[in-house]
Amino acid sequence: MKKVCILAIAALLLSVQSALAQQQASPPQRDLAAHWALSGETRGAWPGVPAERAPRLGKGDFTVAVWMQSDEVSDVAPGDLVSQYDPVKRRGFHLTLKSNMGVTSNQANWRHLQFGIDDDRASAWADCGRPGKALFAFALAVHDGALYAGTCEPGKGESGRVYRYAGGQQWTDCGAPDGANSVTAFAVHEGALYAGTGKYRVAGSALPESANATLGGRVLRYAGKDRWDDCGQLPQTEAVGGMVVFRGKLYASSLYKPAGFFRYEGGKRWTDCGTPDGKRVQALTVHGGLLYASSYDGGRVYRYDGKAWTDCGQLGDNTQTYSFTSHEGRLLVGTWRSGRVYRFEDIGKWTDMGRLGEELEVMGMVVHNGRLIAGTLPLAEVYSYEGGATWKRLARLDLTPDVKYRRAWTMAEHDGHVYCSTLPSGKIFSFAAGRQVAWGQSLSSAWHHVAAVKSANNLALFVDGKMVAQTPEFDAAGYDLDTNAPLRIGAGANGPFNRRLSDVRIYRRALETAEIRQLAAKTPKQ
Repeated sequence: MKKVCILAIAALLLSVQSALAQQQASPPQRDLAAHWALSGETRGAWPGVPAERAPRLGKGDFTVAVWMQSDEVSDVAPGDLVSQYDPVKRRGFHLTLKSNMGVTSNQANWRHLQFGIDDDRASAWADCGRPGKALFAFALAVHDGALYAGTCEPGKGESGRVYRYAGGQQWTDCGAPDGANSVTAFAVHEGALYAGTGKYRVAGSALPESANATLGGRVLRYAGKDRWDDCGQLPQTEAVGGMVVFRGKLYASSLYKPAGFFRYEGGKRWTDCGTPDGKRVQALTVHGGLLYASSYDGGRVYRYDGKAWTDCGQLGDNTQTYSFTSHEGRLLVGTWRSGRVYRFEDIGKWTDMGRLGEELEVMGMVVHNGRLIAGTLPLAEVYSYEGGATWKRLARLDLTPDVKYRRAWTMAEHDGHVYCSTLPSGKIFSFAAGRQVAWGQSLSSAWHHVAAVKSANNLALFVDGKMVAQTPEFDAAGYDLDTNAPLRIGAGANGPFNRRLSDVRIYRRALETAEIRQLAAKTPKQ
């Protein structure tokens, strides 16, 4: 009898433990406001959810959780996971896997998670200092959680160097990749930071020519501290133009004549891929399955399918095209000398999106927390797109007197801000639209569980059940996110999501870490 009682008690304990384990493993249900299973469906499968059917988030805490998978070896930018944003009122949120390519010569961001909120808030532009003796930072990119700047230092005995941002106005010297006066381009490829070098012709910015006559045209890979591994010389190239990753391969172009466009084959080997009718290709980006290139020869844009080039047409009466970005899934291009931005519609068809003030050239452009912003020449101003053909001046960044040209050269997003380099002051400035938390590690192609949490005091990002980034404390409860804009799954200001989403959940509270781990422990439907 005693033995039977012991066995019964043991069975009861096992039953209780099993029930507790099952409860702990099941997804949290409290305050679950919306749930879309999706079952690993590809991008484009889900239209927007009308605002009247979407959760009203207001000023409260909330959590967005989703399983996602996006191919790194791809010919499409990754895009938005979940968003709800009114561009007129500048109100809402974005959860994004972000790549910024063709930001002048740079692949500035590569597969970085971002979660941002806005209620028509904006910071002032902050002076982040001058890296070394920079005339300007030719290149900006984020790698392994840090912001890097590649400089033009044209003085006698000087050379272009790479610096890592250390906060405030401090920059850590990471060495000179070679002896040329500039580090002209960056790209992150297969987990490493690559830099292109060049002899920049400073007279092109109406300044005295460089005392350093050393030619560049090399590509080098960062090996830590101040070390750089030589990845070879681009044939007949004195300065690297643009760099970008396309279908898992690294490509680079020549800044000056003769025109050149090359694919990296490993070691120090580069394959000549040809150019369109001998024209130079400069800023390089990837959009909708193809590689697009701007040009200094005739104000046209070209695209490359992996084998051959196609002429996409002339943009107005411009003589140069300078930069790219993707906004709402559409390809945009900056120009000289009209100072206008154009939107690509089809081969030979471009829509004029307006001129930026009285400026002549549109340089670095990014979509930052929903806002399209762009830098200019000759006053080094920054503008925000207001819709239609309207641009609003945000700031003038370089106040150097007695020079012909001042440039807001290139941009990169880092740690919730957008950073912009300037010529000729050499300074870098930062700006934040709303508040954003970002993880500066390139996300792999595997399935990942992602959770974005807004609490009363901060924003946080979780990947596979682990917190990877959070903002400093701020009054997040002061942001009213109610909007009449639709809630979009796999779409937003940055463009459609590339590949698959599953188990999308929105909670009207900040989930605990243990609850997020429960969600991450559940295998997604594929």
